[in-house]
Amino acid sequence: MSAITLRDIASVLEQKAPLAWQESYDNSGLLLGNPNDAVEGILCTLDVTEQVLEEALQKNCNLIVAHHPIIFSALKKINGKNSVERILLKAIKAGIAVYAAHTNLDNYRKGVNHLICEKLGLKHTSILAPATGKLQKLVVYVPDAHAQPLGDALFAAGAGHIGNYNECSFQVHGTGTFRPMEGSRPFLGEQGKRHSEMESQMEFLVPQHLTQVVLAAMKQAHPYEEVAYDLIPLNNTDRYTGAGMTGSWEQPLSLEELLDRVARTFACKTLRHTASVTDAYSRVAVCGGSGSFLLKDAIAAGAQVFVTADYKYHQFFDADNQILIIDIGHYESEQYTPALLKEMIVEKFPTFAVHLSETNTNPIHYYIS
Repeated sequence: MSAITLRDIASVLEQKAPLAWQESYDNSGLLLGNPNDAVEGILCTLDVTEQVLEEALQKNCNLIVAHHPIIFSALKKINGKNSVERILLKAIKAGIAVYAAHTNLDNYRKGVNHLICEKLGLKHTSILAPATGKLQKLVVYVPDAHAQPLGDALFAAGAGHIGNYNECSFQVHGTGTFRPMEGSRPFLGEQGKRHSEMESQMEFLVPQHLTQVVLAAMKQAHPYEEVAYDLIPLNNTDRYTGAGMTGSWEQPLSLEELLDRVARTFACKTLRHTASVTDAYSRVAVCGGSGSFLLKDAIAAGAQVFVTADYKYHQFFDADNQILIIDIGHYESEQYTPALLKEMIVEKFPTFAVHLSETNTNPIHYYIS
């Protein structure tokens, strides 16, 4: 069996959480390491710290898979003057690669926010703020006799997948014309003569991140020398990709029951929250990490409570007695993410050495008087 490489691990993670799903400010992906290098062991963590790096060395792991990117802003020098530079220098010397799955994992429908919903016992979950600009429509014309094999090739490449349905397409028939000119090698017809052919117009939904793969499959399977096709950007929202998530409990909770459940689920030493807005809470919105940008979406979705982190003092006023905001802390909201990363890798490589970091990387300490 050939060695598992950094490229193999990146491919597994990106099949579920493509890098195209990350936000424009983010820096997910392979941050340090040669994609062709063999992987001997993997350590999954929330953050990359010097203590995590030492743990990786102790556990013979030459790849750290983290949620938060260690390299976030531009680096002009690496000389060890701060913790990021020290970590990178030590990692390079030790031959340890670093990969990050950040907002692309947040936007994955079975990613960070889905995990939060699972921990809270929420049902009937859906994306809170579905992504836009991530879908395209491919329209391609092909001789009727070749429509099925072309469709099969495009389906295999990932086209025509809508939620819990795949192999979705639309097909109409008509007459196509063309005249092969000098230098052409026509599959049908003769040079210098106009040719008419009964063709199928086939339409497929294509995720933006699969564009090149799908187009390559189309050109490979299509019999024509020159393929006539249109690739049309769509404004449709992709309700299976996006930020935050909503869900509900079948049995409503009182404020005290709600706060107790949240605190116990995330082992919170303290909770910051706004005033109560109802006697019974059942509809919940969540966002791992800094989620204040989703408050209006949470209210519009009919959520009675919004569980997230990193709220500033003045932002709490934005609740405006319409929703209960609960700030559980950034680390607390994403503490289960390393287990999710491990699960994604082990699903593909069940016998490989994948470890969960035992290092608590929360930079915040609490004093309870």
